[in-house]
Amino acid sequence: MGFTIQNALIPTDWGYDTVDVQIGGDRIIAIAPNLKPMGTIIDGRDKLLLPGFVNAHTHSSELWQRGIIPPRPLELWLADLYDFVPLDPEQIYLSAIGTAVETMLSGGTSVVDHLVLIPGREEETIAAAVRAYQDIGIRAFVAPLIQDESLMAGVPSGGKTMNPEPYLRSTAATLDLMRDTVRQFHRPDEGISVMVAPTGMQLCSDALFEGCVELSDRHHLCRHTHLLESRAQKLLAQEKYGCSAVEHLKRLGFLSPRTSLAHCVWLDDADISILVETCSTVVHNPLSNLRLGSGIAPILKYRQAGVNVTFGCDGSASNDSQDLLEAIKVGSILHNVTDMDYQHWITPREAIEMASLGGAKGLNLADHLGSLTIGKKADLVLYDLTSLSLLPRTDPIGLLVLGRPTQAVHSVWVDGKPIVSNGTMTTVDVDQLRQDLFDRSQWISHQSKTVQEIEAHYRSVMGLPQR
Repeated sequence: MGFTIQNALIPTDWGYDTVDVQIGGDRIIAIAPNLKPMGTIIDGRDKLLLPGFVNAHTHSSELWQRGIIPPRPLELWLADLYDFVPLDPEQIYLSAIGTAVETMLSGGTSVVDHLVLIPGREEETIAAAVRAYQDIGIRAFVAPLIQDESLMAGVPSGGKTMNPEPYLRSTAATLDLMRDTVRQFHRPDEGISVMVAPTGMQLCSDALFEGCVELSDRHHLCRHTHLLESRAQKLLAQEKYGCSAVEHLKRLGFLSPRTSLAHCVWLDDADISILVETCSTVVHNPLSNLRLGSGIAPILKYRQAGVNVTFGCDGSASNDSQDLLEAIKVGSILHNVTDMDYQHWITPREAIEMASLGGAKGLNLADHLGSLTIGKKADLVLYDLTSLSLLPRTDPIGLLVLGRPTQAVHSVWVDGKPIVSNGTMTTVDVDQLRQDLFDRSQWISHQSKTVQEIEAHYRSVMGLPQR
């Protein structure tokens, strides 16, 4: 029968209004003051109602490496990560649940999971993550992280002869895996969408990208990849293609309105023009870019050029959190030091729109998600404005974005279904999740053998002194 949120605060062009919002099925059906009550009544007094945000780039399984990898640049961080990947599908299930819980309790209703696959158990990995997202009820875009080249292929050669070992899975086998994944798990009407998601130009052949484009076009799937996250990747693209990675992806047909690109730190003006031309989306991951020393993406230049930009947390081994509000805050104010013209800086309201409607655009769903609009999906978040971290009363969205909100999410709905109520998850037992994560882990520190093997070469090609 639906429900009615009464007397909630919503943003308007000129400030805020107090309104009732009615939900019928999975859609918003009315927004106005003093509506006739329908269905269950939700008290929205002293609460802010916003469309749900999109956590537009993360890697859920990295939850198991949270806090353990020391400060390293991306290429060495990856080597460290590869040495300690989870090998049990039940771990994949738990880390997906944990990622979704943290995302939702910080305002997210959708997640793009660039899912790291267990070698030899790829289908089980995907099935475990899908089961987790179905159990919790978040809108999930499962993007199996695929590649067909080995780790050393992702490091510039510096003119040296490199003979990286063949990757464990062929290009053809990888594309077969993706075809099977689409057939088994792509169920957008049930809240699970599959994306084609080669990890990036540094570890993928042209044939893999082209196969993903073909699969995407055939099934109308969204596309996702890392793009020019580090300076090393920019050098590698010139070695590999003799042009920028952006130009090369355009030639392969990978860039499109259905394409989202994580990071985009090392793009130049010509690259930005290509993103505008192809209507591709940039996913800004400020915390991991800072954590790994990758650089500061030129987000203000993207926005001024007309590129759609949204936010991601990135994985919990490079952030090391899934607090979406933290990513939005840092991803906004970070750029106040990159442009002296404060009229270009990102306002709290612009940040909220980037996180919601910008995220929906990147998933080709702007007609269905991302704003408080009659007829759109009821993916909604209600924030408690009496939370101590949102007091005293000033500008609600300013408090939410520029402050440090804690325990501020009161309710979350996805497709009109209640997932969080009174600050508590309704679909999973968080206390049991906490116990499971504790029991399956241990206090450890470690040294990576793979890092030791490649560090000298990395420092050489990056012009760093040898130790």
